[in-house]
Amino acid sequence: MGNLFQRIKHTVMSDIHEVIDKKEQKNPIAVLNQYLRQCEQEVEKVQKLMERQYTLKEEFKKEHHHALSLAEKRKHQAEVAGKAGETELHQFAVQEQSFYEERALRIAESAAQAEKDLQDLERKYEEMKHKLKDMYIKRMELMGRENIARAQSKVNTVLDPSAGYTDGRFSKFDEIEQYLDRLEHGVQNSYYRSTIDAKIAQLEKETKKEETAS
Repeated sequence: MGNLFQRIKHTVMSDIHEVIDKKEQKNPIAVLNQYLRQCEQEVEKVQKLMERQYTLKEEFKKEHHHALSLAEKRKHQAEVAGKAGETELHQFAVQEQSFYEERALRIAESAAQAEKDLQDLERKYEEMKHKLKDMYIKRMELMGRENIARAQSKVNTVLDPSAGYTDGRFSKFDEIEQYLDRLEHGVQNSYYRSTIDAKIAQLEKETKKEETAS
């Protein structure tokens, strides 16, 4: 059963990769945009984690100050109880002082580690932003190349019959030029047909005049 699930998983993943490959071949910029959106989401997640870490840093600072304050308070109370001969109260205050001092020490260590982790996270966050920016620039470069490639393809389609019309049709410009040639030829023939009678009559008249003169 486990092998069956593995085969199904591999088949599904293979189909997914095939779809992605086909999509990438058809529109690589769209696939790149999808990857960029995923990277943007990861950057946003890291940013939120950083915000939480900043909050924790402030909470550690607050708790550390509170623990030190209580430790100092219990220390003063222990001194007062000791001077007053209140042994049990003195011992309790001393224990409380020790407890709060240990807590303050533990919080200080945690705060230091949190600060270190925050600095590391800030550095990685900046690296992620730089890489994302580089990817944006790379996308612009690729889009520029793709635009040039598409424009060149359109130019070839218009100017080069062999580049865009493999089924034997002429390019747009060639087709228009041939149409103009045909139109010009038709107009010229029409002009000749409309003026031939007058020209022939003029030639005959001139010929007769020459014969009479001779």
